[in-house]
Amino acid sequence: MKISITSLLIIFAVALSVFTINACRKKDAFITTPLSFPNPAGWPAVQYNFANNPLTQQGFDLGRKLFYDGKLSKDGNFPCAGCHQQIASFGTYDHDQSHGYNNSHTLRNAPPLQNLAWKKLFDWDGEHKSIEERTLAHINHPMEMGETTSGVIAKLKADANYPRMFAAAFGNEEINADRLSKALAQFVLMLVSSNSTYDKVKRGEATFNLPESLGYDIFKNKCASCHSEPMFTNYSYRNIGMPKEPALNDLGRMMVTNLSADSLKFRVPALRNVKITYPYGHDGRFYAIDNVLEHYRSGVRNGPTTDALLVNNIQLTNFEIGQLKAFLFALTDSTIVKDPRFSKP
Repeated sequence: MKISITSLLIIFAVALSVFTINACRKKDAFITTPLSFPNPAGWPAVQYNFANNPLTQQGFDLGRKLFYDGKLSKDGNFPCAGCHQQIASFGTYDHDQSHGYNNSHTLRNAPPLQNLAWKKLFDWDGEHKSIEERTLAHINHPMEMGETTSGVIAKLKADANYPRMFAAAFGNEEINADRLSKALAQFVLMLVSSNSTYDKVKRGEATFNLPESLGYDIFKNKCASCHSEPMFTNYSYRNIGMPKEPALNDLGRMMVTNLSADSLKFRVPALRNVKITYPYGHDGRFYAIDNVLEHYRSGVRNGPTTDALLVNNIQLTNFEIGQLKAFLFALTDSTIVKDPRFSKP
């Protein structure tokens, strides 16, 4: 059977149309670059649900830009990085309580943003149940960033770069609270600290010196019940016998649960990078590790909710304190404070 020239032209035109449509579809396809989460061997299972917010290079890059952008605060002066500084493992460097909008001070010292994927609850009192929830609360708090979510979204939509970056991360230019918080979560989730001397020893890449080794033994005997390895916290809430600061009137976990049994209980902080995350305590009242150790040795004030492990203080000699500090310094991970991936873009 012969095929006419006209029929051949029709077939060719149809084929060309199909090819063109498919080519356009491929060109317009939403493609992201998956980002691997650095999950150290031997660590417990992460608590974050990555299925709801898959890590991508585009999402991380967007989150990084947002983290350092003053547009997230009302007057432009208080980005996330204002309180969470890389030099202090993304905690507040050298301030007792965090500074906020309109010359405000918050009640508390901003903790380091390291190893967040292993946490179930956030804040010193466990008020927030997710990174995303906590992020939006920071933005809307009048003493922190002083903005509103809608105000931030309006500023981002007016920026020449953000619609393009949101499209690259999420498929189109829509900017909303969910995407804003997820992008920020992707950035801070990647702040994994796992390359201290302690970690290298555990991986067989280094050995402790004598003070570090002696300090490790002291730590396991007198500190590890609350500061459990490898996270160096058990994520519980404890009253460690710190008297309430009258000017702050911070009751800790009780402000979330309304239970008197939780009065003055605060989350056990992780001790990773403790050397560079001063000052210490939920309100930053301790300016040096020596102050913290002296509190445990002789400064515990007993009350109705003081932890049973501390009612008689912790017996520490001067020698033990010296060795213990050597071990605590061995928890310092210099890579996280120098990694250019996490610095201001």
